[in-house]
Amino acid sequence: MLRQTVLCLLLAVPAVNALASYGIYVGRNLTTDGSVLLGGTGDEVSSHWLEIVPRRSYPEGETIRVGVDEKATYPGQFIDIPQARQTAKYITMSYSDYEGFPPPLTNGGLNEHGLAVRDIWSPSRPELAAMTPNPQTGPNYSDLSRIAVERARTAREAVEIIGGLMDEFGYSTYGGNSHLFADAEEAWVVINFTGGQGLWIAERLGPDEVRMSYPGYVLEIPLDFQDSPDYMGSDNFIDFAVEQGWYDPDSGAPFNVNAIYGNGEGRSDTVKIIEKRLMDQGAAGGVSLRDMMAAVRDPLVSLDTNGYGQVAHIRQQLPHESLQVLWVAPTGSITAPFVPYWIGGSEVLPEYGKHRYLTKGEATRFVTPDFAIQEASLFAGRVFKRLMYYTCDAPERFLAEVTEALAAFENASILDQPGVEARALALYQAGEPGMAGEVFDAYSTERADEALELGQALLASIEARHRLLVGYRAPLDSRTISTRNGPYVNCQPR
Repeated sequence: MLRQTVLCLLLAVPAVNALASYGIYVGRNLTTDGSVLLGGTGDEVSSHWLEIVPRRSYPEGETIRVGVDEKATYPGQFIDIPQARQTAKYITMSYSDYEGFPPPLTNGGLNEHGLAVRDIWSPSRPELAAMTPNPQTGPNYSDLSRIAVERARTAREAVEIIGGLMDEFGYSTYGGNSHLFADAEEAWVVINFTGGQGLWIAERLGPDEVRMSYPGYVLEIPLDFQDSPDYMGSDNFIDFAVEQGWYDPDSGAPFNVNAIYGNGEGRSDTVKIIEKRLMDQGAAGGVSLRDMMAAVRDPLVSLDTNGYGQVAHIRQQLPHESLQVLWVAPTGSITAPFVPYWIGGSEVLPEYGKHRYLTKGEATRFVTPDFAIQEASLFAGRVFKRLMYYTCDAPERFLAEVTEALAAFENASILDQPGVEARALALYQAGEPGMAGEVFDAYSTERADEALELGQALLASIEARHRLLVGYRAPLDSRTISTRNGPYVNCQPR
């Protein structure tokens, strides 16, 4: 009977998407320059485009619509919640689709206060998922990520803001989620559980820690976690597990969040590998920006499912907040370079903006005359995807040279960074913020254009040599073009 009951529960729960975004945090005591590093990607079957969203003001009483509708994997209803009077400027990658959630969506990014936000899957246990009400209500993961970069100044404040919203309005799930928030001092990992029970937990990550969320996890916590400055969470977090018979407080056993509320698998093998590597690098002299780019680009995790790559380089005591910088790759960084974008900038080349390719709903319609010129621009995401497909078809032959070229390109940008910032800072100090912003825009757009040229050159070379040395490989099944649950195109050794 127990086996039949569990089986019924599993069958009642919609399948959670196997795509797996990731986030990586390295504390300031483990980096070469005392900065905090937060990198990662979002894995979504969707177009992705870069946006620099300006600071905005709203009238009193303004609201925003949050949640999901009946088309989501777990159906829901939209609700309206209060908007903040002032929202911060931030840099983000937007996208059009995930599990039926309403576009545009975001996993976070970097705001003008130096708060970096990442969003990562974190599956809840099946029995909990089966409790999700139909319809569900409350902000979804993207709503919370956007609200965090719009409103919070620190990682702790981000937790307090989204925790308060979940406590008051609920949470719309796709099966379980997590966030990584980081500032120049610390980071916090937050797990949002499915089930409609208001369950969430947050753990502080200090300056001597490395954390990779893949998926997001929190392990053992004290039963009196609310009395600790290192944890936050919903008031019912311990009691609900006791009520369900999932935890016995008299057993003396630790309260392992992942075992009780999550998938019970703990840290994945990939997490163990990358966390250890970064800890070793931290102990041996420090993790550099270059090292973090390499970690985000690692073939273990960077593959076709990646919508982009990001590394936030969060430095302490900057002389001007506009010097905050986010390094962005236009698709999976396994075959795409990181380009720096400063908070002080405002321009994005059309080639890195929104295009029709993989944008939700566009396959059944024609391009409007108004959008035609934007669509006519070369889409960087598509160029680097093509490079990925050729490279990953024969990674032992092509991957090393692609990685070498991308790293050399990025190293040149890293060397240029102090000079760019010095010129912009001099203009800020001279009372010319507009001209300072132009310095950032000129450099970022120039490097983005050069990145695209590099991608086209690599693509042309590798495409020609692939045809000669490997040969065209016709699909065995021309009816099946894509997959939701794998296997995926990747560059791991064959």
